[in-house]
Amino acid sequence: AGISENMQFATKPALATTMIARALDAGVDAPWVTGDEVYGADPTLRAELERRGVGYVLAIGCDRRVTTGAGTFRPDELATRLPKHVWQRLSAGTGAKGHRFYDWALVDIDQDAEVGGHRWLLIRRNRRTRELAFYRCYAPTPVALPVLVRVAGTRWRVEESVQTGKGLAGLDQHQVRRWLSW
Repeated sequence: AGISENMQFATKPALATTMIARALDAGVDAPWVTGDEVYGADPTLRAELERRGVGYVLAIGCDRRVTTGAGTFRPDELATRLPKHVWQRLSAGTGAKGHRFYDWALVDIDQDAEVGGHRWLLIRRNRRTRELAFYRCYAPTPVALPVLVRVAGTRWRVEESVQTGKGLAGLDQHQVRRWLSW
């Protein structure tokens, strides 16, 4: 592929951590970061964002563990324990067919007075299929549920843009096969 011998492998979260740090160091204002489960599972990325005071809404798998005031649980276990009144119907933004409404719930997690900031487990439930999705969230100051939902919803726009970009650059058909093409 023509990749330089000096190039070293880095995971997606490691690349993201470096790119975000460079952008922030260059003065880019980024109050929020969002990403899929690959990024949500990475403690180094989360720690760097928290150190810099950047909020995040990062997807996590149902098999990840989160700590609440009542103990440590899987997110799917927590979802089944929540009373009906904590779920709120909110839009995650508009899609091709209008607003994307889901039921959402928020649970305080990983609260440590010495560390600072606020951490939550955000749970999204499909209103028709009851399918669940989970997000590990952080903000340096308290924020309302609709703010976290809005940030979670922006990920779809980013994914759509990346998919479109792949098609425009020919990556969807492997038309860019060498390092120097970029």
